[in-house]
Amino acid sequence: MTTQYALEALNFFMADVQAGIGPFLGVFLQAQGWHPDAIGTVMTLGGIAGMLATSPAGALVDATHHKRGIIVAAGVMATLASLVLWVSRSYWTVAASQILTAMTGAALGPAVAGVTLGIVRERGFDHQFGRNQVANHAGNVVGAALSGWLGWRYGFGAVFVLAGVFGAMTVVSTLLIRRDAIDHDSARGLAAASPTKHEHEHEHASGFRVLLRCRPLLLLAAALAIFHLGNAAMLPLYGLAAVAAHKGDPSAFTAQTIVVAQLVMVAAAFFANRLIRRIGYWGVILITFFALPMRGLIAAMFISAWGVWPVQALDGIGAGLQSVAVPALVVRLLQGTGRVNVGQGVVMTVQGAGAALSPALGGMLAQHFGYATAFAVLGAVSTGSLALWLFFGAALKKACGVYRDVTDDASLAS
Repeated sequence: MTTQYALEALNFFMADVQAGIGPFLGVFLQAQGWHPDAIGTVMTLGGIAGMLATSPAGALVDATHHKRGIIVAAGVMATLASLVLWVSRSYWTVAASQILTAMTGAALGPAVAGVTLGIVRERGFDHQFGRNQVANHAGNVVGAALSGWLGWRYGFGAVFVLAGVFGAMTVVSTLLIRRDAIDHDSARGLAAASPTKHEHEHEHASGFRVLLRCRPLLLLAAALAIFHLGNAAMLPLYGLAAVAAHKGDPSAFTAQTIVVAQLVMVAAAFFANRLIRRIGYWGVILITFFALPMRGLIAAMFISAWGVWPVQALDGIGAGLQSVAVPALVVRLLQGTGRVNVGQGVVMTVQGAGAALSPALGGMLAQHFGYATAFAVLGAVSTGSLALWLFFGAALKKACGVYRDVTDDASLAS
């Protein structure tokens, strides 16, 4: 197996590992008698833990030559964190599982991005990362479809068994990536042509200082935080809403919500690079910000078995395009600093703040005002990302369209 195919296999199997049992957690806990606000709160605890872990994880990926080891360790721990839920469903056990799953998932993102950058270098990153995301979303489709069928046929226990299988295959795929195929200078965003200059200048630079100097990165992170504040809770809430309205079997319906979104994400990730070349990073991310308010409105109006199609198709467009455009844009903005993966982690941290608060906000709104109101409010909140992206459009278009000169503070701040 070539290194690129092993990398894509890793992304395929990692999809089911990174989020644990993911959206199935909500309906699983609901079947155990949990209320929406308690489910939302425990998901928020995990989100906060993941948010706090992403920047240190990115710094670790930049600093170490054992990137494959990080992926293996994170995959094993995430799998064990999911399996423990089958043994105990007490509040603190579930909370601990979500915290560990989120922390290990936070390490997987920067680690896989760093490995990809180290293998294909900057010029090949957009293309290869797009292929990674196609494989990742395809893995989500297969994992969700199998989880839904197995859960319907054999009960929730089969979902946990499947998580263990995907976890084992994640480890195998990682070990198939040749160690010597990874250029660790390129993996952290150091220019190969002048390693001495950049190593000397940026070896001890703080990832947070790079963030503060790079204004486009700040704006990107802030816009994504608002986006995920509105977006993160919609999938689990829509599954809960439909099940509560007796619109379908919990496992099968939740699987359907995932499969619809992920199929669209596969297509979106596949075409993302062509779209980026045609309209640029700014235009692609703008499309994703338009999709979410429409998704919230449709979700509020149609809580039904067929409503999942437009609701999750819009999720697929937004998340599929972002999964390629955002990491590629971070590489573009921070290339040459030697802190690309810290930058990835910092962006994930800031957007994770929004994602962490989203389930608690959505759960409380659903508990006290109903699911339709929750969807409408979450969609309205997300318009803030659209407004921010448009207001700073001129500066962001310039930053998204050119390579940055990291030795020039004015260039980073523009």
